[in-house]
Amino acid sequence: MDALKEVLGLLRFKMVNLGDWTSVLAPLFGDERYHKIREFLLMEYGNYTVYPDMYDLYNCFRFTPFEKVKVVLLGQDPYHNEGQAHGLCFSVKEGVPNPPSLENIFKELTADVGCPYPKCGDLTKWANEGVLLLNTSLTVRAHQANSHSKCGWAWFTDSVIKLLSEQKENLVFILWGGNARSKKPLIDASKHCVIESVHPSPLSAYNGFFGSKPFSKTNEYLLSKGISPIDWDLTK
Repeated sequence: MDALKEVLGLLRFKMVNLGDWTSVLAPLFGDERYHKIREFLLMEYGNYTVYPDMYDLYNCFRFTPFEKVKVVLLGQDPYHNEGQAHGLCFSVKEGVPNPPSLENIFKELTADVGCPYPKCGDLTKWANEGVLLLNTSLTVRAHQANSHSKCGWAWFTDSVIKLLSEQKENLVFILWGGNARSKKPLIDASKHCVIESVHPSPLSAYNGFFGSKPFSKTNEYLLSKGISPIDWDLTK
């Protein structure tokens, strides 16, 4: 029971320090729909193995302050195998083998902007550069893809996308695959740039992901708006 109480405490809004996101997301964390997500997660973390670790749940917000967001890269749900997910979409911790989709992202990265091939799959540097690495579901039960997709995360992350679209200007939204591209109606394309393609998964990467040049297109747009570009090089 003490462990369950600890989980609930960590999931309470008042216990989570998200910097300048705190005021932005306050209406969401105060909403009854978030309370239901929290109660669901209490039971999931208490009874099953859930990824990411509860301490990493909101890393995408912690590592990329609202004020510094330049790019929003949307993923689906976290990696569901041990040691992979740490709260940033597509990213894995140092020492963890790169999943196939991430390998394809790195192949396109090197072909597009000429960066050295990354030594590991940790994308924290991108987050620090202003790339919000947001999954549309923030949690998943171990070895069960999309297992938390119906718990309310879609409402929460859709609301985050809308808030970003409404409150900021000249963002780049990178949408890879059907799940991410379905969020396009939430984005005001008159004041933001939307870059979309098929997913980098091995099942689809050769059908339009390779050669799509999302990294150079992102920087070209940012520069056109007088915004400093993203340093995509993960080896520095």
